[in-house]
Amino acid sequence: MASTLQLQAPSHIAMVPTPGMGHLIPMIELAKRLVHQHNFLVTFLVPNDGSPMKPQRQLLQALPNTISSIFLSPVSFDDLPQDVKMETRIVLSLSRSLSALRESFKALTEASPVVALVVDLFGTDAIEIAREFDVLLYIFFPTTALGLSLVFHLPKLDETYSGEYRDLPEPLKFPGCVPVHGRDLIEPVQNRKDDAYRWVLHICKQYPLAAGILVNSFIDLEAGAFKALMEDKTGTPPIYPVGPLTRTDSTSEVAGEFECLRWLDKQPNGSVLFVSFGSGGTLSHDQLIELALGLEMSGQRFLWVVKSPDDTSANATYFGVEKATDPFDFLPKGFLDRTKGLGMVVPNWAPQMQVLSHWSTGAFLSHCGWNSSLESIVNGVPLIAWPLYAEQKMNCVLLVEDLKVALRVKVNDNGLVGREDIANYARTILQEEEGKLLGKRMKELKNAAVKVLSQDGSSTKSLAYVANIWKNQRK
Repeated sequence: MASTLQLQAPSHIAMVPTPGMGHLIPMIELAKRLVHQHNFLVTFLVPNDGSPMKPQRQLLQALPNTISSIFLSPVSFDDLPQDVKMETRIVLSLSRSLSALRESFKALTEASPVVALVVDLFGTDAIEIAREFDVLLYIFFPTTALGLSLVFHLPKLDETYSGEYRDLPEPLKFPGCVPVHGRDLIEPVQNRKDDAYRWVLHICKQYPLAAGILVNSFIDLEAGAFKALMEDKTGTPPIYPVGPLTRTDSTSEVAGEFECLRWLDKQPNGSVLFVSFGSGGTLSHDQLIELALGLEMSGQRFLWVVKSPDDTSANATYFGVEKATDPFDFLPKGFLDRTKGLGMVVPNWAPQMQVLSHWSTGAFLSHCGWNSSLESIVNGVPLIAWPLYAEQKMNCVLLVEDLKVALRVKVNDNGLVGREDIANYARTILQEEEGKLLGKRMKELKNAAVKVLSQDGSSTKSLAYVANIWKNQRK
């Protein structure tokens, strides 16, 4: 019998990411672990929202041949208004791709034994395909257990409150979680009249139908939230903490883009503030000016990934639309000359994992995207939290009020984070006792992250448990 099993082809996992690099990157890291640690084959079935999707293609094509990808036919959004919310587009990119997904999935099952269909947080409409082919559907939730707690409580909140959640007088208290004010809930629930809210509510109601949920977080980070979710017997599927899943390599081979690493080599230990708002985050022009002048005023060393301003940037850049304008054109006059030697400004992109792991990086001014937050945690770098959109305010609450590894920026009466405040945050986190305490706590989380990913760690065991379930699905 043993020799027969050894001759069997590896079991196959189909993965369906919805648009957005922030969804794809951790899913790829999950795929790598399933391949290397558990001998699966993985195929990505990628819905196409009609954008060029060049970054997604490059990322997937660079993977080993045990991880393949199929891009589905582009869907049309011509019937949608121009200002449609990002979340509506994401959900519709999958639901409008279901027939193409069904065809590709059918071909995959005919070629090899597919034992599970793994969709990301917006992909629950694919459950009808999993049922049709009698395959287990699992959700990969790329953000926090706190965010997952909202998913399971939103349908009840929808029935209980008639107004906008941002107007709730008291913070919401999900079991085992830090209290969250309504104004800090995920962006698509902030306007209940918008289609995005209706779609998110629709998805939340489908979560109990999954066979299990893999979460890109870990027990030591959110012990209370995970305990409450795992003990909930009211329809919550099995929950598996498998994080932190963070990028393990750089996709860029352009030597010039690593000039910033050579600059970091020349700076004192722990002295540099890294400033970056992720792949989808930009600021208004007025806010960009305040940030530049605040960094200058602080007198602290900084490495800033600057992007052209765009007040509607979240929708414009989320789907890989690149800005043609030189971001340096929008900086205050003389800023680059005045800060030469103190700081370095790079346009659009920097190798973030290498920057955060560098010994001279002492803090990270971040938008609180969960991928960036985890990268900061695994490198022990404390944060200045500047959330912009999506679930970033909820992540910020977790990082600031629960984990106590971040300072949160405050917006003034003009709707801006002022230059004096920015200078103060930079000095506090790099120089003062408060910053040192944040750094000490972050180092403890770094050590915990190493432990959970070790051979006997909780996240390693959790993924192995799921892998064993899948392997037992072989018919």
